[in-house]
Amino acid sequence: MTEQAEMAEQAGRPVGIAVLGMGNVGTEVVRNLVEKTNDLRSRVGATVELRGVAVRDLARARDIDSSLLTDDPQSLVGRDDVDVVVELIGGIEPARTLILNALKAGKSVITANKALMAAHAGALSAAAAANHADLYFEAAVAGAIPVIRPLTQSLAGDSVNRVAGIVNGTTNYILSAMDETGADYADVLTEAGELGYAEADPTADVEGYDAASKAAILASIAFHSRVTASDVYREGITEITAEDLQAAKKFDCTVKLLSICERLTIDGVEKVSARVYPALIPHDHPLATVNGAFNAVVVESENAGRLMFYGQGAGGAPTASAVLGDMVMAARNRVNGGRGPLESTYANLPVTPIDDVETRYYVAMKVADKAGVLEQVAAEFANHGVSISAVRQEGAGENARLIVVTHRAPDRDQSATVRAIEEMDSVIKVYSVLRLEGTDD
Repeated sequence: MTEQAEMAEQAGRPVGIAVLGMGNVGTEVVRNLVEKTNDLRSRVGATVELRGVAVRDLARARDIDSSLLTDDPQSLVGRDDVDVVVELIGGIEPARTLILNALKAGKSVITANKALMAAHAGALSAAAAANHADLYFEAAVAGAIPVIRPLTQSLAGDSVNRVAGIVNGTTNYILSAMDETGADYADVLTEAGELGYAEADPTADVEGYDAASKAAILASIAFHSRVTASDVYREGITEITAEDLQAAKKFDCTVKLLSICERLTIDGVEKVSARVYPALIPHDHPLATVNGAFNAVVVESENAGRLMFYGQGAGGAPTASAVLGDMVMAARNRVNGGRGPLESTYANLPVTPIDDVETRYYVAMKVADKAGVLEQVAAEFANHGVSISAVRQEGAGENARLIVVTHRAPDRDQSATVRAIEEMDSVIKVYSVLRLEGTDD
């Protein structure tokens, strides 16, 4: 069937929607589909009809017509009256297989699955392209905040140089609370779990895996190169202490878990850096004021300059907003015969290891309280070609501490310096090493 014939066939008939998963986000998506039928019809240009919802437990009570529920997602995806599949199951399997089968059948797919998109975007995008289907995933990064569409459409004619942000609400809530109250990490993590900000197993959040998946997606889109989660350098926040946050204040900084993607030229070769780690940022940096469970992403491009996107980064209703926006776009395309942007990897830039990235370091150490220690430490930094920007000495006797902030240098040199300092007789313990971002130095 020609594209014109498909448009003629689609014109006037409803667009069938299948939803896979009915957790917090899925429940909000379904509610909007049921309650806002008239609005959606006006926006799409045709009636949008919910064909079914795939769930794990049919016995569980849900506020939906039970005839729409099924525990067989594959059968739902395969129905002839389903045009758009909304995947909200999460994880890799069975989500990957279900999405691939939908795309191969020419059905458009909406997903909020960052782990899947970070690992298998190439195969999924290829299936979408081969079968003239849409693949939208705005909700996979930063919840309700529109980031994917501006990168793929609004800035399509510009060159993006850097994308940096706070893209995990759980870790931002923890660090914000530690900063405000002076509480320890373990205590705030417990509180975050009680408030519903942290999962029963918070590993994906606090160890940076969630943020790394999102960084991979952002880097791939921004730099037209395929970047996977395994390419992203990652550190979590589990070693951050209340003392780190208090010390950061003395340098007019706070600590945030940052996802940073940037285009770099190293030895004359253009490359991509994608990394996630806790870092000091100055209080006057726009990301420093992003607190609680909120997210923010700053995009820097050649022509548009600096753009900031801020808002709710997680939660049922905010994430459902992004899902519904994608669904309306996909449904419109079904009605009008258009297609969304395809994956763009023409630049194919290599991902550079963290060793080659120039960073600044904050190093806090417990030292022997005797003359000449500062000179010895400074000499070790100089031996590795790392210039010191600031030094702070605190305490005396058994509580003697030394804090060093460096200028920019390749990360390998910074790391080698720290390893050498740890071996010095006059340094009792290096108890904190963080990077410093958001400065021109």
